[in-house]
Amino acid sequence: MTKRDYYEVLEVSRGSNTDEIKKAYRKLAIKHHPDRNPGNNEAEEKFKEAAEAYEVLSQPEKRQRYDQFGHEGLKGTGFQGFSNIDDILKNFGDFFNDFGGFGDIFGGGRRSARSGRRAYKGQDLQVRLKLTLEEIETGVSKKIKIRKLVPCGSCGGTGAKDGSSKVMCPVCDGAGEVRRAQRTAFGQFVNITACNNCNGEGQVIREVCPACRGDSLERKEETIQVNIPPGVEEENYITLRGQGDAGKFNGYHGDIIAIIEEKEHEFFERHGDDILLDLNISFAQAVMGDKIEIPTLNGKVKLEIPPGIQSGKILRLRKKGLPRLNSHRTGDQLVRIIVYTPTSASKHERKLFTELLQSENALPKDKNGIFKKIKDFIN
Repeated sequence: MTKRDYYEVLEVSRGSNTDEIKKAYRKLAIKHHPDRNPGNNEAEEKFKEAAEAYEVLSQPEKRQRYDQFGHEGLKGTGFQGFSNIDDILKNFGDFFNDFGGFGDIFGGGRRSARSGRRAYKGQDLQVRLKLTLEEIETGVSKKIKIRKLVPCGSCGGTGAKDGSSKVMCPVCDGAGEVRRAQRTAFGQFVNITACNNCNGEGQVIREVCPACRGDSLERKEETIQVNIPPGVEEENYITLRGQGDAGKFNGYHGDIIAIIEEKEHEFFERHGDDILLDLNISFAQAVMGDKIEIPTLNGKVKLEIPPGIQSGKILRLRKKGLPRLNSHRTGDQLVRIIVYTPTSASKHERKLFTELLQSENALPKDKNGIFKKIKDFIN
């Protein structure tokens, strides 16, 4: 594949100075970082492409060869680009830290390849949102209150007393890790572990903050807004990136996972994108037909009951159901007819029902003569 011009990649002019190139690369690195774009191969490739361009244009000798001979001029320098993300972090670990908080933007608990310092990640939080079918049909914005860990307001999330600062860990000399060599019959092995004195931080607090006692965090109640699209279903979830608990010592934030629950509806039962309404009608309405006002998710409509309808028959109202998530399709409202049988009847009603029993049309087709025998028995 033909490589793009490095100046074009970083979106800078050929006359740009080192600081301008550095700022341009930082902007692209933040935008395309894999931790911000999980599973996005295109973003990962752009991240590597930007790193490759910066590696060349930030070094005067390589930049001079590139300006004179283009990509061909780099063949003799031994530079062939980066094969993976870890390779980039290994080369530019200090670069990310220099910009202050770059590592806090992303997840994964990465360590700088050179400093060994740990970026703490806050916990993900989970909330459950109960929605009505009406809210699911239109989509809704919900505001919810949640208690979560945030950087301590007294120390700004450092864990150190105001006016105090962190100092280099005397055990690991700021590396954040301890190396122990062990000689065996097979040779010397080096065991590398996180420093217990500073927990891999590389620094220790000289005087702890009295408010958080050096923890760097405090718990507060905050109001967050969750925008729910139309058509969600039970156990669907929405991820609110970076709105969970804060990580220690100004680490990056966890996420909030909002899980959808459906409230039981007074009339409707959900079946995918369709909703079902059980409609009770009288025997007379079933025989004669009728027009009945029934509820829908967004108002009432008149439903025509055809004469002679049977109990259990399902009528369909097109596009009166729920929208399909991330689609233009809308389900239907299904109306299941249930012919109501009264448990008691007045004297006048009993007389009418008796007359109906005399009618041949009052009984189903009687192939085996069973209903005729019943009729004769009544008479």
